[in-house]
Amino acid sequence: MSSSLRSPQLPPFYTQVWRWHFYAGLLVAPIMVVLAITGLIYLYKPQLDALMYRELLFVASPAPTQPLTTQLASVQRSWPTARVLQYQSPAEAGQSSSFLLADGEARWRAFVDPASASVLGSRDEIWNLQAVAKDIHGTLLIGQTGDLLIELACCWGLILLLSGLYLWWPRGRAWAGVLYPRLFAAKRLFWRDLHAVTAVWTSLLLLFMLLSGLPWTGFWGERFADIWSRYPTGLWSNTPSSSPPVRSLNGAGQQLPWAVQPTPLPHSSHHGHAAADSAPAADQLDLDAIAAIARAQDMPAGYSISLPRSASGVYTLSVSPNDPRGERTLHIDQYSGQVLAAIGFADYALVPKLVTTGIALHEGRLFGWANQLLMTLACLAVLLVSLSGVIMWWQRRPRGRVGAPRSKGAPAIWKAGLLIVLSMGLLFPLVLASLLLIVLLDQLLQRLPALRRRLS
Repeated sequence: MSSSLRSPQLPPFYTQVWRWHFYAGLLVAPIMVVLAITGLIYLYKPQLDALMYRELLFVASPAPTQPLTTQLASVQRSWPTARVLQYQSPAEAGQSSSFLLADGEARWRAFVDPASASVLGSRDEIWNLQAVAKDIHGTLLIGQTGDLLIELACCWGLILLLSGLYLWWPRGRAWAGVLYPRLFAAKRLFWRDLHAVTAVWTSLLLLFMLLSGLPWTGFWGERFADIWSRYPTGLWSNTPSSSPPVRSLNGAGQQLPWAVQPTPLPHSSHHGHAAADSAPAADQLDLDAIAAIARAQDMPAGYSISLPRSASGVYTLSVSPNDPRGERTLHIDQYSGQVLAAIGFADYALVPKLVTTGIALHEGRLFGWANQLLMTLACLAVLLVSLSGVIMWWQRRPRGRVGAPRSKGAPAIWKAGLLIVLSMGLLFPLVLASLLLIVLLDQLLQRLPALRRRLS
């Protein structure tokens, strides 16, 4: 939301861009503030988890570990009615192992000392700080509707950046208010400078944050993944013709690598166990056998094992280390132990490689604390730009009115600008739908004063 203090004799195209920037900012700013705050919380997940759940995450000594079946038995004795969805191996010596459990809609994680197989305790995987922050960051706690709103905010955030750069463009002005804010200027000028200069200096970082977040969205992101995440059939020894995708395993407490989520889950082959909705058979391989296969396949520490959900299901092993080049996903037949599919970072196409690397950078995992600090700067910039824009609007708005910049017609160059926005709408369908809605709203607001005069 740019609020210029220039002369009122502004070019028509400038006022039109300002008007669109204004509407987009008012709609996007509240969501961006929420995303920045929740993003900051999730960014420091390793440190916050270590502080909040130290007695669950860490064990006294990295002694030789008990078999996974023994650890699983301890968990099942503590929660006899729960269904085990996933085993998570320790990423480092001195850390606990854990099991993701389900009972109806409830999801919780049981932590186990690998050396003694004793249960250390549990954590609710739906209502803990990081889970709630992640859910707000992804869905605003309102499911698919929230996911669509966030996708829309990210798309319009791109338009805000482009229009904001146009409004900021110096046009012969001095450096003050262009490259650095006038901190001791009048209130409106101070907030305008703070808003514009902060956005300009962090524009590339903000652009990256928006683009790297879009692949996780439910509408555009899923379709983007479906287009680019394709693998040679040679990677599959039993390519299923029709199967739920890997993303069907996602849920509270577990998330499979983005690049493999659109791929189909293979089926275990075993006579007499073809029903997809029946329970796994008694002759399925146990977790120790699957862990032995993981070692033979050189799976790095910290991998997870998602258990079969049915008699024809598979064991799915995955690992997402800080360095995305170490990502691997295996699907293993639950009866024979055959590796049905093995997908690593090297098998990804170029676009999934870029997206996967972008996700690691977005989450602050790629290069340690420096990455966290860089993303902290991005979150703080989003907060400052969003809040300063709202303050600017609040200070300049006429009493009882929205206070949108006045339109001065639609010259050819304005139509060209609208064409650019429409082109983005074709790339991002939600932008096109919302654009039509905003056009109708804008026309209504422009005609509202005349309508009031007629009625009075």
